[in-house]
Amino acid sequence: MVKVLAVNGSARMEKGNTARVLAPFIAGMEDAGAFVELFYAKRLAIAPCTGEFYCWDEKPGVCYQGDGMQMLYPKLRAADVLLLATPVYIPLPGEFQNFLNRLCPLINPVLSFREGRTRARLHGDVRIRKIVLVSACGWWELGNFGTVVRIAEELAKDCGVEFAAPVLRPHAYRLGKHDVKARLVRKALREAGSMLIDKGSVSKELLDVISQPLISEEEYRRELGEEFKADAGDQKRLGSFVE
Repeated sequence: MVKVLAVNGSARMEKGNTARVLAPFIAGMEDAGAFVELFYAKRLAIAPCTGEFYCWDEKPGVCYQGDGMQMLYPKLRAADVLLLATPVYIPLPGEFQNFLNRLCPLINPVLSFREGRTRARLHGDVRIRKIVLVSACGWWELGNFGTVVRIAEELAKDCGVEFAAPVLRPHAYRLGKHDVKARLVRKALREAGSMLIDKGSVSKELLDVISQPLISEEEYRRELGEEFKADAGDQKRLGSFVE
């Protein structure tokens, strides 16, 4: 059985659009027989890395900070797949960035030069062999994911593991609609989760279905303008639109 550890970095946790994208993807992984554990970076209350490299220099593999990561480290070591789920902020939510930084104890402090870059690898007791990114964005264009994708891909390279093709959903708030296109995307997300477990990757065709525009750019701009006009100063509602 494939073990998947998923971390949702959305500050809005279950209520965010990241969760809306992630839920059918995880359901598809479970359909294919994977065991998935889902955690929320905000709920774990992960402290920032102090940058002392205790986990490299003093006791390799051990972090001295006593917070939610101590519960997570053994689960990370036992997982086959690390699933990173995040909205696009500037570029990442703070709690999720703390989580990524605190992965350092999993990395063996023995460096090598690969493909023109200094890299490391995971410790031998860490089973993770694949990193998957699922990301939601409020804006219309796919180009808004560029920095987030690079961060996840660089992490995989630094760890010496495979980076699966990212699953990206722009204007993700639209998945809450009950129109034909939204249903098609939700179905494709579930199929993508199953395919990742069954085949080890997701086809470009399926990724394109997931990322397809649900409204035209012109419609989006009109809708965005109306949202600002109708709810000026209403950060709570605007947040649900953006993330």
